Amino acid sequence: MKKILQAKEKVLRETALEVSIAEIKTKKIQKILKEMSEALESQNDGVAIAAPQIGYALRIFVVSGKIFAENFGKNKEEDILNEKENLDNKTKIKNLVFINPKISKLSRDKDWVPEGCLSVRWLYGKTFRSKKATITAHDENGKKFTRGASGLLAQIFQHETDHLNGILFIDHAKEVKEELPTK
Repeated sequence: MKKILQAKEKVLRETALEVSIAEIKTKKIQKILKEMSEALESQNDGVAIAAPQIGYALRIFVVSGKIFAENFGKNKEEDILNEKENLDNKTKIKNLVFINPKISKLSRDKDWVPEGCLSVRWLYGKTFRSKKATITAHDENGKKFTRGASGLLAQIFQHETDHLNGILFIDHAKEVKEELPTK
C-alpha cells in the first residue's frame, strides 16, 4: 500500500497537473485511484485524499463514502464502529472520485471550522471556509459532473482543491495544536 506523505515532501507543495480525459480510463490512472482509496481506507479518521498525498502530482481527489453515513461525525467512536459494521455487512458507501476538479462557486457565508489532514499528522486547527461550494469534475469513467455541497463536503472540496494547488491547511489555519490519538 502507498504511504501517505507528510508535509515536508516536495510534491505536496507543487501545483498538480491535469489528467487528460483520454487518460482517465487507462490502467495507470485506475491504479492510482485504487491506491488512493486503499490509503484513505487505511486511516480511520480520513475523509478524503488527494493524489499528491501519495506521491502523484495529478489533479485528483477521492472522498470517502463513509461521510454519507447517516450520523457520520457525531461521535468518533461510533463512526469507527459503524465503519467496521458496514465493512462486515458489505454495505459500504462508494467513494466519490474527482478528476480535474474546479470549484465554480463558493458561498460568501463562511465560518471557522475544525480541520486536520492525513499529511499533517497530528496537527489540528481552525480554517475559514465557505459553508457551501459547487465543484465541476470528471468521475473515474471520465464523465463530467457538477456537484453542490454544504457543511463537511463543502469543506472537503476546499481542502482537497488546496492540496492540488500546493497549499496545506496549516498555511492558513489558526489555533493549530497537536492532538495525538487516544489508544
